[in-house]
Amino acid sequence: MTIAPAPDSLTTAPPAPGAPPRPLPAIGPLHWRQVVDWLREDGVITAEEAQRTIARCQHAESRQHPLVRLGAVAMQRAADGKPLDVELLTEYVAGRAGLPYLRIDPLKVDVGRVADAMSAGYAERHKVLPVQVTPQEVVVATAEPFIDDWVGEVERQVRRSVRRVVANPQDITRYTAEFYALARSVRAASKTGGGAAGSSFEQLVELGRAGKQLDANDQGVIRVVDWLWQYAFDQRASDIHLEPRREQGVIRFRIDGVLHPVYQMPMGVLNAMVARVKLLGRMDVVERRRPQDGRIKTRNPRGDEVEMRLSTLPTAFGEKMVMRIFDPDNAVKDLDALGFTPHDAARWEQLVKRPHGIILVTGPTGSGKTTTLYSTLKRVATEEVNVSTVEDPIEMIEPAFNQTQVQPQLDFDFTEGLRALMRQDPDIIMVGEIRDLRTADMAVQAALTGHLVFSTLHTNDAPSAVTRLMELGVPPYLINATLLGVLAQRLVRTLCRQCRARDEQADPQALAELIRPWKVSGYRAYKPVGCVDCRMTGFRGRMGLYELLTVTEALKGEIHASPSLDALRRQAARDGMRPLRLAGALRAAEGLTTLDEIVAATPPLE
Repeated sequence: MTIAPAPDSLTTAPPAPGAPPRPLPAIGPLHWRQVVDWLREDGVITAEEAQRTIARCQHAESRQHPLVRLGAVAMQRAADGKPLDVELLTEYVAGRAGLPYLRIDPLKVDVGRVADAMSAGYAERHKVLPVQVTPQEVVVATAEPFIDDWVGEVERQVRRSVRRVVANPQDITRYTAEFYALARSVRAASKTGGGAAGSSFEQLVELGRAGKQLDANDQGVIRVVDWLWQYAFDQRASDIHLEPRREQGVIRFRIDGVLHPVYQMPMGVLNAMVARVKLLGRMDVVERRRPQDGRIKTRNPRGDEVEMRLSTLPTAFGEKMVMRIFDPDNAVKDLDALGFTPHDAARWEQLVKRPHGIILVTGPTGSGKTTTLYSTLKRVATEEVNVSTVEDPIEMIEPAFNQTQVQPQLDFDFTEGLRALMRQDPDIIMVGEIRDLRTADMAVQAALTGHLVFSTLHTNDAPSAVTRLMELGVPPYLINATLLGVLAQRLVRTLCRQCRARDEQADPQALAELIRPWKVSGYRAYKPVGCVDCRMTGFRGRMGLYELLTVTEALKGEIHASPSLDALRRQAARDGMRPLRLAGALRAAEGLTTLDEIVAATPPLE
């Protein structure tokens, strides 16, 4: 765990030369009046702001921590008028006390080890929380930096030295409850015997094979699964991985496209968690030899409904489960939020308003194709339009669409789904993926008979979609007659706005070499720094990069029996297509991401 100051730090200035030394703070609990006096003395707030705060607080009785109480007042900082929230006040007090400041990142806390460092009752009584345990020391977070009478007792108990850090009192209260509740739940679920509360996954399977009611409603397991979901929502995870290993089960979250380890637990607990989720997803709990798919609806901490798509896979050490989270706030966005530039947004809007034809979206798995398609279809799905989809699987239930799930076991694939949809009087059709000639032929026939068809392909860039259709067996004249455009896309991480810094060492020539023969002016290079808001990665969130090819009359001349991919690319560029790498370079020039991210995510210019 990295202990570092947050951006926009409140530092206490040293006394001016010749000034009397600053009096040491009193030993004991913090008092709000004392903190206000310190802020005034150090020039963080004005004397008028101090008087206003005292007038508001002195007659109000409150059991809140002094920093929480002052944070609610929203004192204005003298330097820039910014309100002083609890986090900034905590950082200030840490500097005043001469202790490190820490913003607790639950993803970096080994809950099992810190819960063993001291009891929950002791932590609650002294309002402290262990956040890291090493062979030499225990790092303990406190919101009372001038109380240390508990340190000696803890050192004797754990036989390690204690290092104190100062953290937000609200975080300490919250994570004390969460960490110890999780540790208790895992211990309870780990026990075997003793009835349902201690039943292992193997016992559940035996009950199922015996024809008895499966009991995956273990109270410990229920609490761990509920914690896992809420934790994932809180951490902005897009996927939850439950992975069996030889000794321990591993839980990982994918955040901003990168996997983060979250927790390790006994295999019995992980198997029971998988069983619990499979039951909720109406999957076969007993069957562990073949992959399965399912779906769950739940709610996030704000009360919004969230869908999760479930997928299991048998592995060497047990059944692996991945839960893909589809938050409605993230699944359907406007074009600007998706990352479209005004140039591409205007061209895309014109394309999707065409009455009939085929529009393809290409890119690797996890590049955001589903989000782009759903967001686009949501915009065109008015009451006067019949939008129907054939998907495998249905990524997210959308009331504005008529969605159909393919079922290969019933010989109901994309081709059969398209054939059935053609008899349903559709206006707009979305096919999950064109995988073979039969599906491609049906999509072409739908476009020729007056329907607008959206689908996906797996190609590296937009021009390659034309040659891919020809490799599947679609004749060039049918491509010219039906294909309207191809949108290729990638996702790249965006720099954290809180901590990014100008990169004075950046060489503009590197950008020029990357996109030659194209040119970009006004390069403002930024680099990742790392702060508590972005978990010291320097990146927060992702954005799309887009390459939009439109099929013009000039491009149709290049689509023939033996098309040249280079000729297609050159003509598409003349028609207004910006290659993926150029789209990324423009974003890097704006200071939104880095050249390294662009190089890793986009194919080179050819």
